[in-house]
Amino acid sequence: MARDGKRRADGPASTREPSGFLGAWRAKRKARRAARKERPKTWKSRLVTFLKWGSVAALVLVLIGVAGFVYLYKTTDIPEPNADFLTEASYIYYDDDETEIGRFETQYRDTIPLDAMAEDLKNAVVAAEDRSFYTNSGIDLKGIARAAFSNASGGSTQGASTITQQYVKILYLTQEQSYKRKIKEAILSLKIQRELSKDEVLAGYLNTIYFGRGAYGVEAAANVYFDKLAADLNLRESAVLASILNDPNDLDPRDGKAARQQLRERYTYVLNSMAEVGDITAEEAEQAQRKIPKTEPDDEGDTFAGQKGHMLTLIKNQLLDLEDEDGNPFTEEQLVGGGLRVYTTLNDQTMQDIEAGVDEIRPKLKRPERLHVAAATVEPGTGALKGFYAGQDYLDSQLNWAVAGGQAGSTFKPFAVAAGIKDGFSLKDTFDGNSPFVIGDAEVENQGDESYGPVSLLEATEKSINTAFIDMTDSMTDGPEKIIETANAMGIPPEKVGKKGGPGIPDETPGLEPQTGVALGSQTVSPINMANGYATIANEGVAAEPYVIERVEDSDGNVLYEHKVVDDRALPADISADVSYALQQVVQVGSGTEAQMPDRPTAGKTGTATKTGGAVSSSWFVGYTPQLSTAVMYVRGLGNGRLDGWLPASSDGKEGYFGGNYPAKTWNAIMTRELDGVEPEDFPEPEYVDGEAPEDGHAPYTPPPSTTKPPRTDKPETDESTPEPSTDETTSEAPPTTEAPPTTEAPPTTEAPPTTEAPPTTEAPPTTEAPPTTAPPTSAPPSSAAPPSAPAGPAGRVAVDGRRRTSRRTGRSGRSRPSGRR
Repeated sequence: MARDGKRRADGPASTREPSGFLGAWRAKRKARRAARKERPKTWKSRLVTFLKWGSVAALVLVLIGVAGFVYLYKTTDIPEPNADFLTEASYIYYDDDETEIGRFETQYRDTIPLDAMAEDLKNAVVAAEDRSFYTNSGIDLKGIARAAFSNASGGSTQGASTITQQYVKILYLTQEQSYKRKIKEAILSLKIQRELSKDEVLAGYLNTIYFGRGAYGVEAAANVYFDKLAADLNLRESAVLASILNDPNDLDPRDGKAARQQLRERYTYVLNSMAEVGDITAEEAEQAQRKIPKTEPDDEGDTFAGQKGHMLTLIKNQLLDLEDEDGNPFTEEQLVGGGLRVYTTLNDQTMQDIEAGVDEIRPKLKRPERLHVAAATVEPGTGALKGFYAGQDYLDSQLNWAVAGGQAGSTFKPFAVAAGIKDGFSLKDTFDGNSPFVIGDAEVENQGDESYGPVSLLEATEKSINTAFIDMTDSMTDGPEKIIETANAMGIPPEKVGKKGGPGIPDETPGLEPQTGVALGSQTVSPINMANGYATIANEGVAAEPYVIERVEDSDGNVLYEHKVVDDRALPADISADVSYALQQVVQVGSGTEAQMPDRPTAGKTGTATKTGGAVSSSWFVGYTPQLSTAVMYVRGLGNGRLDGWLPASSDGKEGYFGGNYPAKTWNAIMTRELDGVEPEDFPEPEYVDGEAPEDGHAPYTPPPSTTKPPRTDKPETDESTPEPSTDETTSEAPPTTEAPPTTEAPPTTEAPPTTEAPPTTEAPPTTEAPPTTAPPTSAPPSSAAPPSAPAGPAGRVAVDGRRRTSRRTGRSGRSRPSGRR
């Protein structure tokens, strides 16, 4: 008991409840807590709790975001403009290192003030791209949020920028669509907005934006699309440009029907937008929508007109295949904006000479655009492409036929001659010249189904005798493979190359397959490569890779690339001399007499290829002097259109589709111009190389002892034009075989005209689709006029006298007719 006599309450003092108001409040709170513990939580209570704390968290994040944005704003400086605005054009030069062919540039721009732009143009762009331009702060928060969410969720990228944001993106940033770029874009837009007025932003934007066709800014766009100043644009023209800037890659009306349809849709949208914001009335919009103004057909002008576009395209493609001295490949960015100086092998006068020669000989046609004449001149010894003709104005067609090429026809036979001599045959060795020549399931005919009996390789080349070349090819072990191998070594690219490519322009020869008829030319060869292949013969057997870029420098004159001649001996000099001699005879007395030049020796080969069914698909002449090698090709349509029955006969009565006619005459017209003032040079004398023949039965024919008078028998006599005298002897002497019957080796010195693609002394041949069947006076009439086409290779061979012989190409399938004519 307490000292005062009062009794204490039960329990410890610390647990006693206070009395009065405070005690009552505490008791009630305790009761509420107990009630809550006993009562289960509902979803509403949980939601209220989540929203309460979520709001707090969101507020904290917003504050952090604002703080971060303020920090970034203060620490982000306006960068230097993008490199594209500092780009430098690259210039391309002819071989004199001074005359400009053209240039490649990143941006064609002419900066003008805002008041030099049509009012309709400014209004159209604002209405279509950013209606709130004059009232917004320069950024689009919705666009930023959408881009951030889309990128964070892995969805498709989004974009909806103001004009200020677009200007900032173009001038200072990249086209990457990401939240980081969007944030930086917003920050720079706010800074630009504070530093520049709305008019200054709009002027910068309209001087910067790309309109397609190489035009940057409205002044350049007004020029390339409407050939006028930006100040002179009317409402319709302004609406077109405001439409195109939204997507210049897809809305250029010159790109076809689909592009024009998309342009019309955007054009309508722009005009409606202008009406909605009050820039024009609804009636003005409706009237303008009735017709889209016509744009200029092209923007290239003189830069790409004529052959210049083909030159620049070829140079660009070749440059992008090269590497600089550090092993880095040249890029398109370097070419169009890196300030390169590209020095080429092309000669301005040679380009003009080739075009003038083509124009002089090209026949007049009702539809001249269907005929494609291509030509190329290569320098023997270096492989330098000195000039070419692509077939038409670049603005009419961008296909370069000097690169695309066509079926080679009999112009491929010189590679077979070289391969045959390398394999042991000689120019004097004889082969079956009768027609038709049956080999397995295939039948090969000569031009006009003419039969010649046993002929020397020399005569077979002079007169382009198909059957003799089939006989020779089949007589060689792996003959087709050896011919292709020789052609590759001499400058004709293989059928296919690896990813790294190879020499040649282009670096592949489609259809160059090992078939018995390979010498007859069913493969597709470019005139550039064909000229280079013949240049190997002109250079006495040494081949050089063709090229067009001599040197590349940067804008400061530092050499980034310099061509080094890559050459290799493809043929021994003596074999090359024999091949060259055979081709000289083609021009002197064979199928290419139209290529004769009065002041200098020339050599070459005619070629007329046919496709399945016998229609003529290409016509060629390829020839050379010691200084230059030139190839000329005539094709029609897509490159395989029918020439016979379509190309008219020339004024001298010769059928138009023969390689010995228009192509040979074109070659002469070109080379006469190119070699004007150039001192003539002679070819080396023939060596008559004679090795160990791969097959018996082809030895030169030896006649019986002659009497005082030439024997008049039906037996074939020897070809006296092929002993080893000099070239002059073969064109001056009349050997005693002049009156030989058609089965003899008609010597190249005979007075009788040869059976050529276009015999210079014949009367006007028939104008039917079939090749003419006129023949020398001593020859038998042909048994068929059906044009030939190429065999793929036989399983066996049947001689014309009915004796069957086993082919070295056993198991190869054949086609019914050869592709090569003479």
